[in-house]
Amino acid sequence: MKTKPIWTVIAVLLLVGFGWFANGAGAAEPPLVTREWTVDGVVRKGLVHVPASAATRETPVVFAFHGHGGTMAQAARSFGYHTLWPEAVVVYLQGLPTPGALTDPAGKLPGWQKAPGDQGDRDLKFFDAVFATLKKECKVDAKRVFVTGHSNGGAFTYLLWAERGGAFAAVAPSAAVPGLAWFKQLTAKPALHVAGTNDELVKYPMQERAIAAVRKLNGCDATGAPWAKSGPLTGTLYPSKTDTPLVTLIHPGTHTFPAEAPALIVRFFKEQTGLK
Repeated sequence: MKTKPIWTVIAVLLLVGFGWFANGAGAAEPPLVTREWTVDGVVRKGLVHVPASAATRETPVVFAFHGHGGTMAQAARSFGYHTLWPEAVVVYLQGLPTPGALTDPAGKLPGWQKAPGDQGDRDLKFFDAVFATLKKECKVDAKRVFVTGHSNGGAFTYLLWAERGGAFAAVAPSAAVPGLAWFKQLTAKPALHVAGTNDELVKYPMQERAIAAVRKLNGCDATGAPWAKSGPLTGTLYPSKTDTPLVTLIHPGTHTFPAEAPALIVRFFKEQTGLK
């Protein structure tokens, strides 16, 4: 597996003109830039935001994964974690054509592997390559690495929790459930789950069962307490004596990702590691 980061021409000009790692008053933060990695001979892409301070200061990292049929650009627009948390490194990766579990059986649209070993573990290898690059180029805060995603990206979030769980401080899947065959690989970890009660693809009862399983895994209280209320989202916190709480963000909608969710996900990530 060979890692090959390539900057776009615009990014290079920005680096020269503004200074990627500039410090001091008035230093401009870099925008999202396109990066490329070659993994098992296949070129993979991502949009990456790296704050100027990442060269000298330990920096949180957020990985965010689009749903089946989505793109890294669409994810950056709908999630917007780089604007909500500009002090963090934020990575939106691009999936490859993949047969969908619920739609697109021919695999014409981009998505993520659905289980360990699926697609030759190409997306787990992709994550490994990107994370290795970040740790080489930035001062990554190893205690503040997070992952989130919606739909197929949420399922891949669960898969990363199972297969690379030691890398993450907390996880936040949306509109997704983990595979039953590998759920037992999960270890207790702070988690937030977004679910719509009228989800037409990943039915709410399925997500309720996943939430209950995570609550048990994390050693959470059976009764939750109000955590947040934003637009259609109602947040409930299930505390844990092992500091592995679960937060549920429930809304009356369908399979769509609520616009209010990203800000609450950032809040949750910060709370788990003592940030404000």
